[in-house]
Amino acid sequence: MEEANQTEVTEFILMGFSASPELQWILFVMFLIIYLLTIVTNTSIIAIVRSCPSLHCPMYVLLSNLSFLEIWYTSVMVPKMLAGLLPGNRSISVRGCIAQMFFFFSMGSTEFFLLAVMAYDRYLAICHPLRYSAIMCNVLCLKLSVAAWASGFLASSVLTMAVARLSFCGPNEIDHFFCDFVPLAKLSCSDTHLSKLVCFTLTWAVAGSSFLLTAGSYSCVIWTAWRTPSESGLQKSLTTCGAHIAVTSIFYGSALSMYARPPVMESSNMDKVVSLFYCVLTPLLNPVIYTLRNNMVKEALRKAMITSVLFRV
Repeated sequence: MEEANQTEVTEFILMGFSASPELQWILFVMFLIIYLLTIVTNTSIIAIVRSCPSLHCPMYVLLSNLSFLEIWYTSVMVPKMLAGLLPGNRSISVRGCIAQMFFFFSMGSTEFFLLAVMAYDRYLAICHPLRYSAIMCNVLCLKLSVAAWASGFLASSVLTMAVARLSFCGPNEIDHFFCDFVPLAKLSCSDTHLSKLVCFTLTWAVAGSSFLLTAGSYSCVIWTAWRTPSESGLQKSLTTCGAHIAVTSIFYGSALSMYARPPVMESSNMDKVVSLFYCVLTPLLNPVIYTLRNNMVKEALRKAMITSVLFRV
């Protein structure tokens, strides 16, 4: 009888950040600037790679793939977060919430696989330089990119189907700035053991498999660089992969601390802080780190700026 009288929830309220109105305006301006910089920097990398023939090789094609992913990854969450920082309606429909979660996990899972593919590319370039062009051809690069995207969306589809089976009939306030799985599962009035098991299993399957490939690739790179007779060879190899290792460490660390931990360690305030790292900061850091540590990209950017100035004159 009690279950029959329960009202089904049709929309959620995203609580966002608990702060004074003045602080929320400051956060709005800060996150808006970061979001715009993320769009501009990643779009610039895509444009540079497409316009510069010397960058039409697997390494930079994969980098433009990552930039394209970051644009959509941050756009799934940040606009709604910015809207929540303004006075007004903070509601989102149940279907819209599940859709946001689907694309969020799709992009996140794809990034795990894409980072692993980029690590494999560096392994081939440094450990097998003479065979690199023959192995990592454009066709293989395209196949690996498509496989990364397809695997990411497939993994997210499994989780989304598990969440779509949940019922929501109680409180409708999500203590987060976007529709993440953990706070969403807390609001369900049905059994969430299966969906939590699916989330935990998928997180370790996606992150674990990609981490093994990434760690294995860079272990071989470091070992090969260590055996290089010249000190310049070691320094060049570590410099080439240092940016990728830094980006990978930030992304893996923040994501695993969110979704691969015991339930007793859950904290809504800490979740928001950690989420900011991989939702807002990482998409901006990726192009900055890769560009600043890559002479070819910097040279292509310099030529593009000179050409743009001359064309205006």
